[in-house]
Amino acid sequence: MRVITGTARGRRLETLEGDDVRPTTDRIKEAVFSIIQFQIEGRSFLDLFAGSGQMGIEALSRGAKEAVFVDNAKKSVETVKRNLQSTKLEQNAKVYQTDFKSFLSMNTRRFDIAFLDPPYKTGVLQEALALVSEAMNETGVIIAENPLDEKILSSYGEFVLDRQYRYGKIKITTFRHKDYQQ
Repeated sequence: MRVITGTARGRRLETLEGDDVRPTTDRIKEAVFSIIQFQIEGRSFLDLFAGSGQMGIEALSRGAKEAVFVDNAKKSVETVKRNLQSTKLEQNAKVYQTDFKSFLSMNTRRFDIAFLDPPYKTGVLQEALALVSEAMNETGVIIAENPLDEKILSSYGEFVLDRQYRYGKIKITTFRHKDYQQ
């Protein structure tokens, strides 16, 4: 796994091992950043369920003002920190080892872009979408990665389904504020 483009282009990222880990594929990562390519620079990015941190690191490499990485697993947080050091992007990053509910309940900052890729078919995505919508700027976008057969609602808080993209057995869904549909 590598950083696709930007200041850290081509840098190899460390990945996590194990059955409970499912890194976002390069194809999906490229698709996500194609969707938001003109909305990254100078923006605040939330990588909720960060894993190795590849999505937030890609955002920083492409000019995001800051990236916040949240993961409950100690191994994930350690991997994110090592990846940030190796890409030299740690100065604009904050890393939290906590579950998404705790983070979002204590969080006071607003995000422009949030990427959510929690464990599939556990109900966590639906719960996280409802909570993360409260932490978003009105002009922001929430991006969810989930399997095709996992049901999600068409709105969470003030954020409504914008578009869905299918990539094999995976779908990427974007949500935007009801007053800022593109």
